[in-house]
Amino acid sequence: MAKKGSQNTAQGKDGAEKQPGRLKQIGMVAKVVHQQSPRSIPLAVAAAVVILAVFIGIGLWTGSWILWPLTGLPVAFLVGFIIFTRSAQRVQYKMLDGRLGAGMAILENMRGNWSVEPGVAANKQMDVVHRVVGRPGVVLVGEGDPNRLKPLIAGEKKRVSRVANDTPIYDFKVGNGEDQVPVSKLQRTLVKLPRNLDKAGTAELNYRLKALPAKMQMPKGPMPKGAKMPRGMRGQMGG
Repeated sequence: MAKKGSQNTAQGKDGAEKQPGRLKQIGMVAKVVHQQSPRSIPLAVAAAVVILAVFIGIGLWTGSWILWPLTGLPVAFLVGFIIFTRSAQRVQYKMLDGRLGAGMAILENMRGNWSVEPGVAANKQMDVVHRVVGRPGVVLVGEGDPNRLKPLIAGEKKRVSRVANDTPIYDFKVGNGEDQVPVSKLQRTLVKLPRNLDKAGTAELNYRLKALPAKMQMPKGPMPKGAKMPRGMRGQMGG
């Protein structure tokens, strides 16, 4: 009995230690969001208050002044939290835009069955190509100078085609210029691609691609700070 009690006590301490860490992460995100977009948090709070007030009003009007407010409280919190996380996402995109590794940060935080291989091709000028495998097939995402990326992407596409067979191979360049995809739209662009493979086909393709010999490692260099949102927030970053 004493052993079990001590285990429960230890678990309680562990839980107490983990929870403040997560709250601290959310607090750090809120601080950054407030600095970059001062109106976002007040807007989220105002939306939550308005929704809760509506539920309270319905409760008073119908005579169910306990049921409706209790129902409205989680709804109000959810709406406020969604607004807050979307604001955090916009701030994240703004901070990453134009920085080395921004595209990779977005790709690695994507939800769903995606396999990301960063830096499968690169050059001395720090232009880099990432490979993504998912239900659409193979997606090559380039970061850097568009002209220098052309031969890099072409070479990687030729290499991938050796094992991809008839699987579609898409390619995109991250940036704000012509024929480029902004960081803020990269995830949305990939998600909208047609589903050409089932789960088994995706797994088989990924296995064949990983068997390819490495061409070039991603060059060392400065990476964007804060590229990943705190773990507790990643589930809301689907946008």
